[in-house]
Parts: sequence; C-alpha cells; structure tokens
Amino acid sequence: MIYSLDKINEMAEGDQDFIVSVVTVFLEEVPEDLESLEKALEENNYEQVYQLAHKIKPNVDLLGMEQTRAAALEMETLGKSESNMSEIKSIFPSLKADIHQVVAELKTDFNL
Repeated sequence: MIYSLDKINEMAEGDQDFIVSVVTVFLEEVPEDLESLEKALEENNYEQVYQLAHKIKPNVDLLGMEQTRAAALEMETLGKSESNMSEIKSIFPSLKADIHQVVAELKTDFNL
C-alpha cells in the first residue's frame, strides 16, 4: 500500500462519508488529470505540464503519497521554468505507475 489515510482521517474527524467523498473525487479527477498530463508531455506543452502537475500534487499529498508528490512537484517546477522536457518525461512513468496502483488499491479498499 503506497497511500495513507492519516491526513484525511485527521480532517474527517471520524466522518466516513467525508473520507469516501475525498477518495471518490480522487478516483474521478486524478486519472483524468494524469491522462491530460501525458498528452501535454507528448505535445511538449510546458504550461499544461506545469498546471496539471500542480493540480495532481495536492491530491496525492492528501493521500500521503510522498514519493508521488515529490515527482509531481519536480514536474511542476521543471514545467514552470520550461526546463529539459526529456527530464520531465523521465519522471512521468513513476508518477503514472504510482497513481495507477493507488487507484486500483482505493477501488478495492473502498469497493468502488
């Protein structure tokens, strides 16, 4: 398991509906953002890479995915400064793999 519900549990204060709501939003938004990010990388669109990595970062952070958050932050920073696109692209596979793994785990763990 590469995610943790500690931050969400702290915010939820025992409200299971809130936790399920946060997880549901993650499952709806993050895979779409990831797909858009992959397309932006294919198009060498620095602005889109920056914006999408920026959007993904707090979502993975909320689930305690520190390594994934660090990858998103690095992509965001490199995208903003329009740095080496091949470096940005080299980070993406691990970000994608982590998100796909967490999506599968969340669907199983929450029966969604």
